Parts: sequence; structure tokens; C-alpha cells
Amino acid sequence: MAGQNVLSSTQSAGRGGQVVPFILLAVVAAWPFFSGPFVVHLAILTCLNILIVNGLSIIERSGQLSFGHSAFVAIGAYVSVLMTQYWGTGIVVSAIGGIVIAAVVAGVLGAIILRLTGVYFVLVTFAFAELMRLMLLDWAAVTGGANGISGIAPIDLFGFVFDTRGRFYVLAMVVAIASFLFMLRFYRTPIGQAMDAVRENPTLAESTGLGVYRLRLLAFIIGCSLAGFGGVLMARYIGYISPETFNISISVSLITMLVVGGRRSMWGPLVGAVILTPLPELFRGAVQTQHIFYGAALILILRFLPDGLASLPSRLRKLTRSDA
Repeated sequence: MAGQNVLSSTQSAGRGGQVVPFILLAVVAAWPFFSGPFVVHLAILTCLNILIVNGLSIIERSGQLSFGHSAFVAIGAYVSVLMTQYWGTGIVVSAIGGIVIAAVVAGVLGAIILRLTGVYFVLVTFAFAELMRLMLLDWAAVTGGANGISGIAPIDLFGFVFDTRGRFYVLAMVVAIASFLFMLRFYRTPIGQAMDAVRENPTLAESTGLGVYRLRLLAFIIGCSLAGFGGVLMARYIGYISPETFNISISVSLITMLVVGGRRSMWGPLVGAVILTPLPELFRGAVQTQHIFYGAALILILRFLPDGLASLPSRLRKLTRSDA
């Protein structure tokens, strides 16, 4: 009887531990509705970053780290806007076009560079992001160059226009939740589990018959497609895009969100985006110290929480169990 009581209490605690994050998430998601427009704006950016960092997480899940993620956000944004501007396509067709072109570019680039590993892969993706920015600057006749493209119409979905922050926040939140559920489902599939094996030991995974190159290419295409989707939504929300909107510092910020949140956790992109997205706005008055804070936070996280802030609850549970 005593053993059964202990077992039932343990199971109840486990179920409670699984429910608590969702309750906290619901509270955080509802908070902007009762706050000012500035908080809603930050919430929208957070949701878009969750979507984009989820894409980066898939790439990292296969054992690679891309510094060129901002380039695919730019591709999604520019392609969708230019399709509407030059061909008059609706938002659905434009969004699909932006995502598809981002996926195609990722497939072509990945087929060339994904045999590289470590710092070589990082440097090539960094160079690609910078090359994309310079192309957008030089192709001024189409992209507007340094002046960018302004006056981008809001999303009009089946007659419903997302022309207010409140409406767009609902859309962005739905997309962020959908991307989280997609990741949750994807990582439980045989392909997702195979990617975990590739990240842990590519040589051993190859020896067991897994196609390491093909898995990494698939992860790269999916991750960059999510980035392209994020670019589509970002362009429609802000209403203005320029090459500097997608400079290399965006890639650095996205990687920081992933690392601080937790590279190996499903909750990592969400935690990293929720914590780090508002910080530049909150510290806007101290521009010179922003990068110092980011650097210090990254060093502390890597030193004391190498698995990110998402691993903090499990660490605390282990401490309480050891004390008990």
C-alpha cells in the first residue's frame, strides 16, 4: 500500500509538472490582451521569433548551426511582397511563394555546403547571409535597395484584414503554437529521432544505415522554410522591409535565443524568444550596453546551464530529490 501511495503521488507530481508549463504559457499569452499596444507589439515579435527559431532548432537538431538564417527570413519577406507588388497575387499565394522559394534556395545551398561541418559550415552560412544582403542592396530596381519597400498591405485572409495589433497578435500566436505542435510531432517521428542520432554521433549513425547527408539536407530545408514563413508574416506586420532589416545581427540574435532557451529542448526556442525578444526594447535607452548584456548572458548560460533555461526545472527537480 505504501509503495502504491508513493507511486501514485509520483505520477500525480509528474502530471502536475507537465501541466504547469502550459498554464504559465496560457497566462503569458493572455497578458498582452490586458496591456497596452507596446506590449502587444512585443508579443507579436516574440511569436514570430518563436516560429523562426523553431526552424533554426531543426537545423541544429541535425548537428549543424546556421549563421545564415536571416537570409531565408529575407527571402520569404521579399518574395511574398514582390509577388503581390508585381503580379497582384493574394496573401495565400504570396506566402506559399515565399516559403517555396526559401525551401528551393535552401535545397540548392544545402546540397552544396552540407558536407561541411563545424566552423566551415558556420562561415559559409555567414557569407551567404551577407551575400544575400548585398544582393538586395544592389538590386535596387526591384528591391528598392537601401530605401527598401514601404506601404506593404496587411494580411487579408478571406476578407478578414489583420490590420490591428490585436488581430495580428492572434494570428501570430496561432502560427507560433502550430509551429510548436509541428515540432513536437516531428521529433517523435522516425525521421526526427534519426536526426537526434545524427547530432549525437554522425559516424555511428552513418554506420547503422542512416543517411546523414540526406537527413541534414531535409532539416536544412524545413528549418529555412519556417524562416521564410516568418519573413512573410514579419513583412506584413511591420509594413516595411529593407536589406538592413535582415542583417547578420538578426542571425546572431536568433542563435542567442536558441542557445539561451535550450538547444536540446522542445521548449528552448519558446523560452529563448520570450525572454530575449523584449530585451532590446527594454534596454533601448542603453544601446551601448546591449551587446555587453547579451555576451554576459550567453557566457553565464553556457557556463552554468549548458542546456539552456529550459533545463532549469529539471535541474531544480533533481536538486529537490537529492535533498529529500
